[in-house]
Amino acid sequence: MADPTKFSAFLTDHQLNGNRLLAVSHKLETLQRTDRDLKLARRQMKSVEGGEKKEFTKPRSGRPVTQRALNAALTGGALSGPTKQRILRAVNYLLEQKKKDKVELRALF
Repeated sequence: MADPTKFSAFLTDHQLNGNRLLAVSHKLETLQRTDRDLKLARRQMKSVEGGEKKEFTKPRSGRPVTQRALNAALTGGALSGPTKQRILRAVNYLLEQKKKDKVELRALF
């Protein structure tokens, strides 16, 4: 068996479950009504010429971590930057529930 990746070693050290990580990611990334409202307002501002520029907060992505992406992370496969960020958000949420400090992306990948 190959050496464990940095991410898989982190999960075992902190006793985090992969299935729980998928569920939390789905909860965090699912679009809410406020996210849809932000996207609508942004689209409407683009259609109006000379309209005021407003600063909007960033909506959720609407794309949770998939089992395939989690498997790639555990085996050391290639992951995109946004996928790494989604995994990081889910891991930090689980660590926060366990009353542990949040980690940075470098600690996982």
